[in-house]
Amino acid sequence: MKVKVISRSTDEFTRERSQDLQRVFRNFDPTLRTQEKAVEYVRALNAAKLDKIFARPFIGAMDGHRDSIKCMAKNPSYLKGIFSGSDDGDIRLWDIASRRTVCQFPGHQGAVQGLTVSTDGSILVSCGSDCTVRLWNVPGATLAVSDNLSDNSAKALAVYVWKNAFRAVDHQWDGDLFATAGAQVDIWNHNRSQPVNTFDWGTDTTISVRFNPGEPNILATSANDRSITLYDLRMSSPARKVIMRTKANSIAWNPMEPLNFTVANEDCNCYSYDARKLDEAKCVHKDHVSAVMDIDFSPTGREFVTGSYDRTVRIFQYNGGHSREIYHTKRMQRVFCVKYSSDASYVISGSDDTNLRLWKAKASEQLGVVLPREKKKHEYLEAVKNRYKHLPEVKRIVRHRHLPKPIYKAANLRRTMIEAERRKEQRRKAHSAPGSVVTESIRKRRIIKEVE
Repeated sequence: MKVKVISRSTDEFTRERSQDLQRVFRNFDPTLRTQEKAVEYVRALNAAKLDKIFARPFIGAMDGHRDSIKCMAKNPSYLKGIFSGSDDGDIRLWDIASRRTVCQFPGHQGAVQGLTVSTDGSILVSCGSDCTVRLWNVPGATLAVSDNLSDNSAKALAVYVWKNAFRAVDHQWDGDLFATAGAQVDIWNHNRSQPVNTFDWGTDTTISVRFNPGEPNILATSANDRSITLYDLRMSSPARKVIMRTKANSIAWNPMEPLNFTVANEDCNCYSYDARKLDEAKCVHKDHVSAVMDIDFSPTGREFVTGSYDRTVRIFQYNGGHSREIYHTKRMQRVFCVKYSSDASYVISGSDDTNLRLWKAKASEQLGVVLPREKKKHEYLEAVKNRYKHLPEVKRIVRHRHLPKPIYKAANLRRTMIEAERRKEQRRKAHSAPGSVVTESIRKRRIIKEVE
């Protein structure tokens, strides 16, 4: 005779302390839980809906400038600090936590076009349309927020006057050199009042410059003649150039994959390139309905943020064709500069309405201290949502975004125009001799030629 006995040890279920949670034992045998997938699907659906309910991305605006904000810079040694420069020559250091001005840097007589901070976070470099480059001492993290800003005004360490107005500036990730863009690309040293090197390729104005995060001697620039150029400081001449159909307003290197960079283009799209193969874009990022003005990568290298003339801020996956998030407010005007915070948790945008705005990088993320059980719950819901993201209902809820009416209409119009162009090309191909009309990939179509 077979006798079945249920036995359990008291050590397995007895709590050590009264505050401990009761241990729960589950049998994960699939034959016992026939409704498991149905239950998980409903959880994924509810998680997607809850994400929409708790999506409150806008944190606050930082008001203080009197003209449109044209450029921003992060301090690599101070997480809460961000610098901004405006068209009236005003430069400010903001404390993101309190959303107030910490320090002002008066001196520029015209618009501030570029800001950058040295590798150790001790020197701020600014350039402007008044043909000057100014070096400033960055105040320490201990500087208190004062109501009287004249108490916290900094004086320039050095002022270098040059022949032409400047459009952008960027500092090496590791080194003492910084580059300015204008009539030509000039390479400067902190201690020299003249450029130590000058690069020139073509006659048009260079509008943006970015150093490579992995190789300190390589930099990329974009110019008004629609070109994107790569320079190597160890060579006496520029290395490579690619000419597109429309000009690139800004460039950003991927900090985790320094061979790749993404450009914000005038034709409403962003293009990701591999620096070794410039004859074809790796990925085309669409969704904006007007010129993309600025771009910045997340420190993780998995996402980047863009600001556009269409008054919206969008967040893209580094390899995604469409944006995963769109941020807008009724008061926000044309966005000229955007930055990811150094911990990848926040996005800062600067716009034509003289305000900096602080956004969450994940719209429904819970701010403040998250308990371990809450964190585990969030991770579980995210995993369930990811598992069922391909199903129509979950996909529809996750993808839906409320758009302002002008952007919704402009996007529809743009879609109609692209579709009409595609149909026209198909008909031309169908009524031509075989092989006479070659359809070019969208990744190659916007590139005119590559110059070595």
